[in-house]
Amino acid sequence: MTRLTHSRSVGARGCLLLAVAVLGAGVGAGEAQPVRHATGQEVVPAYEGWEQNPDGSFNLVFGTLNRNWEEALDIPIGPANNIEPGGPDQGQPTHFLPRRNRFLFRIHVPADFGDNELIWTLTSPNGETKKAYASLHPDYFIDDIILQRNSGAPTEDWILTNEAPTLELPGGTSRTAAVGQPLTLTAVAKDDGVPERVALRSRPQGVTTIASRGLRVAWFVYRGAGAAATFEPEQFKVWEDRRVGADSPWAPGWGPPPVPADDTWEVQATFSEPGTYVVRCLVHDGGLMTAGDITVVVAGSAE
Repeated sequence: MTRLTHSRSVGARGCLLLAVAVLGAGVGAGEAQPVRHATGQEVVPAYEGWEQNPDGSFNLVFGTLNRNWEEALDIPIGPANNIEPGGPDQGQPTHFLPRRNRFLFRIHVPADFGDNELIWTLTSPNGETKKAYASLHPDYFIDDIILQRNSGAPTEDWILTNEAPTLELPGGTSRTAAVGQPLTLTAVAKDDGVPERVALRSRPQGVTTIASRGLRVAWFVYRGAGAAATFEPEQFKVWEDRRVGADSPWAPGWGPPPVPADDTWEVQATFSEPGTYVVRCLVHDGGLMTAGDITVVVAGSAE
């Protein structure tokens, strides 16, 4: 269901197979292993599909595939990171974590959007330019069932009744900080208890998207110089790192951390460079997700 190239012919439901192929699903005995690049590769914008809102309007949903396994990329809004028409800034990220990151942001369009199209263009530091084309083609329709299947949920009855977690960010969505000065970020996250908490003990051969289930909360940099921000405690990976031993919900052996008794998670964010950052809190239950952003303006040295 993920559109990763210029092609206009791949439908939303069929694109799950495309994503598996692109990300290097399991290979048979005697077949060449896929090449894994730690650094130096490009990031590819992905059109995930469209949702219809109760008022008849639509959301165009986007994600990314950073082809690196280790290197995150920073691409500021502008000619190298733009969405047109109407851009260049339409809420897209500027900090791109490694590998696959699904359903990162939504662009609201009116009910009469019709046959129009939005194009997200990304030019990576290695010079590669990739585009994602967003339209209301019927094959790109997505709903909660499709979202959950592509987020790693198995085909089980609970995906029919699961509801997305709720998230509150006490203190508002704008903060100030100084370089080197820890900033406390608080999230109150709750879930309906569906699905049950299950660690990912093993991965069936050839399956890449299956993940652990149960409420999990993590912060990461959505915009700004990602290398300049650290979190304490260190956050688990929100991107699909499927390697054994990785601190990632997609890694065999990983299980969601315990839920605090008061449903409140706190982290300390520290920035080593001044600037404007957007830090995102991602709340996921293994099927559906909710995200909230805080803009942090970081001034010079705290001294």
